[in-house]
Amino acid sequence: MSLTRLLLACLLFGALTPAHARNRAPAPCLTAEQAAAHPNSEVCVTAHIYQILELTDGSRFLDVCPLSMADNDCRFIILSLAEDRDTVGPLLQYRDMNVHIRGIVRPMHGRMGIVLSHVRQFSGGPPRFRPNPRLLKGFNPDSNRPPIHDPALSTAGRSRSFLNNKDTVQLPDKKP
Repeated sequence: MSLTRLLLACLLFGALTPAHARNRAPAPCLTAEQAAAHPNSEVCVTAHIYQILELTDGSRFLDVCPLSMADNDCRFIILSLAEDRDTVGPLLQYRDMNVHIRGIVRPMHGRMGIVLSHVRQFSGGPPRFRPNPRLLKGFNPDSNRPPIHDPALSTAGRSRSFLNNKDTVQLPDKKP
């Protein structure tokens, strides 16, 4: 491809890109108090990590409230579950630091919080993907059954169904 064509393609692509997409800056991070007002929203939270508390089951809490604040007054929390320890990594390095964490704000035991499930959330990346457990129930990849129950594929006690395997369709002969 010649240099002229490449330059023309770049100019054309730039002209077709909407102005709001070219000039769009990343959304600013919210404080923990502001993020608590946005339930079920994916936001970037900026917070100072005062302590990292570990429970006996392996779950870890990143405390974003100063030690002088009463525990009942702290309305935001960052939680890392024990099952995510491998993907999150060590958290002690974040103690006494200001961090930016992206995640979905959810209610947690009377508070709002973010589940830290992957280290990439510190750099604006998405949380760890978790499949819907309702869809995985009874799923075996070695079987011929679909992973979900579809009523259109079952006989529901009748002798015929939508896709009866006894039905055959005669295909027309292909002409050479």
